[in-house]
Amino acid sequence: MAISIDVLNRMLDHRPVWPKRAVVTSGLPYGNKSLHCGHITIFIHSDFFARFLRDRIGADNVIYQSGTDCYGSPALEGYRKLQEKGEFNGSMIDYVSKYHNIQKKILDDYNISLNIYAASAFGEEKEIHEKVSANIFNTLLNNGYLTPLKTLQFYDEEKQTFLNGRQVIGKCPIEGCQGEHAYADECDLGHQFMPKELINPISTLSGKTPVLKESTNWYFNLQDFIPILSEWLDYLEKNTTTRSYIIKETREFLKKPEVYIKKEYLEDFKKLESSLKPHELIVDNKPSFTVIFNKLSDREHACEILNNNQIRFRTGKTLTPFRLTNNLSWGVPVPDTKQMQGLTFYVWPESLWAQISITQAYLKRLNKQDEWKDWWASNEAKVYQFIGEDNIYFYGPAQMGLWLATQGENPTINIKNEMLTPTLLVANKHTLFLNKKASSSSDVKPPMANELLDYYSAEQIRCHYLGFNVGNNNATFMPKPFNPLANPTDADPVLNEGSLLTNVFNRVLRTLCYTWQKDYNGIMPYGKVDEDILNECLYTTLKYEKCVYEQKFHMVSYELDSFIRAINKKLTAYNQNIAGTEEGKQILVNALHMTKVALVLLHPVAPKSVENVVEFLKLNKNIFDWNTINNPIYNFVENPTGHTPSFLEPKVDFFKRPDCQFENK
Repeated sequence: MAISIDVLNRMLDHRPVWPKRAVVTSGLPYGNKSLHCGHITIFIHSDFFARFLRDRIGADNVIYQSGTDCYGSPALEGYRKLQEKGEFNGSMIDYVSKYHNIQKKILDDYNISLNIYAASAFGEEKEIHEKVSANIFNTLLNNGYLTPLKTLQFYDEEKQTFLNGRQVIGKCPIEGCQGEHAYADECDLGHQFMPKELINPISTLSGKTPVLKESTNWYFNLQDFIPILSEWLDYLEKNTTTRSYIIKETREFLKKPEVYIKKEYLEDFKKLESSLKPHELIVDNKPSFTVIFNKLSDREHACEILNNNQIRFRTGKTLTPFRLTNNLSWGVPVPDTKQMQGLTFYVWPESLWAQISITQAYLKRLNKQDEWKDWWASNEAKVYQFIGEDNIYFYGPAQMGLWLATQGENPTINIKNEMLTPTLLVANKHTLFLNKKASSSSDVKPPMANELLDYYSAEQIRCHYLGFNVGNNNATFMPKPFNPLANPTDADPVLNEGSLLTNVFNRVLRTLCYTWQKDYNGIMPYGKVDEDILNECLYTTLKYEKCVYEQKFHMVSYELDSFIRAINKKLTAYNQNIAGTEEGKQILVNALHMTKVALVLLHPVAPKSVENVVEFLKLNKNIFDWNTINNPIYNFVENPTGHTPSFLEPKVDFFKRPDCQFENK
């Protein structure tokens, strides 16, 4: 393939600009569960990106982090249920520690290269997290962005206790919601609402309908940030590679408060319309008509009137006051004030700034804790946060609102050093197991991440998941061993992407090794790489880099497939008739350079096997540095003209398949 120099120059002129430093985060799994196939998708994508950045900008300039989200009602409720059944006798700390260790082991088994996997409730990270939490609370309070609100909270009269979020289940009140589960004030798709809006609430403690009682908590005035958040979205759309659906979904939360009412109630509505606060009425061809209010309090007033008149309605997405605290004993303590004492933080806001706490904990290990702002509050740094689609509300408008509020009066999106920088969200669409959302709360239970490793290598799963176009569409995960409808003669779709390594690239590496062992006395052939090969490699490298920059990881798989197959095709021209000739040697020299580039590009995808190849070939590990990606392979050996790699025995695979895949043949 002849590559035009003009094309290469244009690509070089528009090459992505990477930050000097980067934090890469992956969502924090709850402390009451192991990891399933949906969880591991995000970790594989974030690990690929972190490994790429280490090779691209230097390992010391990247912090890749995650941790166990120990607090919150899911963990508390999981612990309570096991205690009631007599299946767990330890403390709450013992409970979340158990799952923290399980999660960490699974991530290690998938070669997830976290610099730190923390826990918010124990160890050194607990102390740091409590200090960070107190500092953010006091900053928000002093800046005037917190309000004590009396709100209605569910109360189980039979059990005589207030209920935490996961101890209440019902139906989401948000119009058009397709979520399977709704809790006290949010559903499993991330929609936020006030507790009194939940449809058909049931207490999980007694199975009875709970009542609503007043409780007072601190709320962040998130709804006041709609104008500046709209400005922020405009900036993201014009100046960043943020996935378009993230911007679209976030804009939906910035709409004015709306109510949707079926047209059969239109006449009843008009009779009481004059009692509502200022609003706009829209009646069109849809089954429901829409009532739009200027303020959330006006909509709440309308909802009370509608309820009192037995008019059924659904509410629309909008920003509501963001609850910052609760009265659970299990949580990060909130600084006491004159208004309220003895509160803990609601898990969602606390888990957002937990990522800052984790960075500080990691830097403390390096005696650099005071340098955390160089990573979170510097124009030279970027924070990339890999999350699931359901969490866009929290990591998007809620987190950005909190970050802006720490600036004080008149916050701005023109961020200066020392201000918390907007994070770049990389949100994945859902991973569907057998066409159902992969979630431990779904009716169809997805396979657990550790179970997959009984049938596949970690690198086969990594290759398959990186081929998912989750930046635009839900991805269907259909592992044959877990699919009851699979035909025994069907191919396993999970093996498709990995076969590029287990079949094609294995063949390339074996051909090279066996050829120089047979025809060159075991010495790696030395020579100058042809110009067209150098251009082809540069072209592929630049396309690959652009795909990563735009977070189109599935296109990385496509580029690798084309490139590695091209190496294999070039090697087919080598035969015994040209063995030992200049023509034959040149084929090997060119293929060697392409293989060297392929190893660099594959390093974030299949790190363990690629590093084994580099060790087998006796190459310097600096080979993965992108600053030298176009340099010939001979720059990474001690004796370029007489380099002797390790001896390869017959029928050896560098990229291995588990034994069970041979047994099932």
